[in-house]
Amino acid sequence: MNHYDIIIIGAGAGGGTVAYSVASTGKRILILERGGYLPKEDDNWNPDAIFQGRKYQIQEKWFDKDNNGFLPQAFYNVGGNTKVYGAALQRMREADFGEVKHQEGISPAWELSYQDIEPYYTRAESIFKIHGQKGEDPTEPPMTAEYPFPPLPHESRLQEVADDLQRLGLHPHHLTLAVDRNTEDTDNSPCIRCATCDPYPCKIDAKMDAQKACVDPAIEYDNVELKINALVTRLITDSSGDKIKAVEVEICGNKEQYTADTFVLSCGSINSAALLLKSANEKHLDGLANSSGMVGRNLMLHNHSAIMAIADKPNPTVFQKTLGFNDFYFGSPEHDYPLGQIQMTGKSKWNRLAEFSPDSVPKTTLEYLAEHSVDWWLTSEDLPNPDNCITLTESGEIKVNFTPNNTKTHENFVNMWQGYLRKVGFFMFMVKKVPLKAVWHQVGTCKFGSDPETTVLDLNCRTHDVENLYVVDGSFFPSMGAVNPTLTIIANALRVSDHLKSNLG
Repeated sequence: MNHYDIIIIGAGAGGGTVAYSVASTGKRILILERGGYLPKEDDNWNPDAIFQGRKYQIQEKWFDKDNNGFLPQAFYNVGGNTKVYGAALQRMREADFGEVKHQEGISPAWELSYQDIEPYYTRAESIFKIHGQKGEDPTEPPMTAEYPFPPLPHESRLQEVADDLQRLGLHPHHLTLAVDRNTEDTDNSPCIRCATCDPYPCKIDAKMDAQKACVDPAIEYDNVELKINALVTRLITDSSGDKIKAVEVEICGNKEQYTADTFVLSCGSINSAALLLKSANEKHLDGLANSSGMVGRNLMLHNHSAIMAIADKPNPTVFQKTLGFNDFYFGSPEHDYPLGQIQMTGKSKWNRLAEFSPDSVPKTTLEYLAEHSVDWWLTSEDLPNPDNCITLTESGEIKVNFTPNNTKTHENFVNMWQGYLRKVGFFMFMVKKVPLKAVWHQVGTCKFGSDPETTVLDLNCRTHDVENLYVVDGSFFPSMGAVNPTLTIIANALRVSDHLKSNLG
């Protein structure tokens, strides 16, 4: 029998969370994931394979606004992009849900408030075993509960850097991390604080990704079925065009159809928009659920830069991604507009530095720099722009029409942070602005809101045009702040799941 109560397309942060949340209802649920399980193998922790070999990344070609092909840094697996994420799960700031004025424009308000999402943030932090310390971050939004687990302490070199910057008046905080770490009994902890967390897969299943936290518990229920390597190629409506009646799926080269009462789309903001566009029919000529013309529009990716800061003192830190600063999230004494967030990356190996350097730089030089670097990740908000959009080529391939904005702010932010680092002993910097192919923080292509003429989804993330179709990945964001979006995707998926469960009866 190919009929289900709910079909969920995509097993990442959004879809996996919905599966986890509705599994206990007893309803017949099918999860369709175009990828398979990411294998556990030595290459999970091999920097040559990860950086130079692009192992585990998708091989399909996308196109930019100038029709240049590129290979996106994206992953099709059970667990989605969370299989290789840095596991820093962060709440958006309370003010991010309102209108925020930036140097280059306005970040629009949401129609839901932070208080509407806060209970779901709390639930998400419990499911993903968040480690953190309440009260350190001056921009921390109101919280109704403590973090489930204590923070991961900084290693000695990182603690020195945090102390030095604190003496300059800054407020270091522990990053909120989703790892299965027993801080009280470290000898018996699943997480061993290795050097291969960000951006590697976890070979020992100690990172709380969407597979481990959500999909694996969901499929323990007899009523939940997961099909892997199952590419959904089209959503098929009934004759009225008002409801989805089936999905067309390609499995091992064969086309199959599955029907359901309710469909949940969660392929990532780019692929979800692409699938809606590919599903055009005589009732939806411009793409499914696209009467507003907004499907695929307002793509946001964040402005990111990596800074490898070199000092004379070596940095033997193994697990580096524990420290962050939000002192400049909403501005600085010299800037009356938001700048963004500062956090650590995983400790750089020479292989990663090679991506930042000319080919002429010898490996021995890169190794020396890696041994002395402290590695930072700076994120600034980019603003929704309808012209930043997903379209399809004539042959149905994905085209990412994207022009970065709010870039001057980001440049000012990067320069300012280097100034602070110089004051605490760093003298050389390798800076790389993250290119378009790094689509890790994709949001915004199916904006939610109450007006069907300007938005794709209603406030429960159901499409305005199709009554049994929901979208629960990052597509719904009207704006994105400057924090990693994954926790907000998870929290929203829990919120939508509560709505779904109330309708299931």
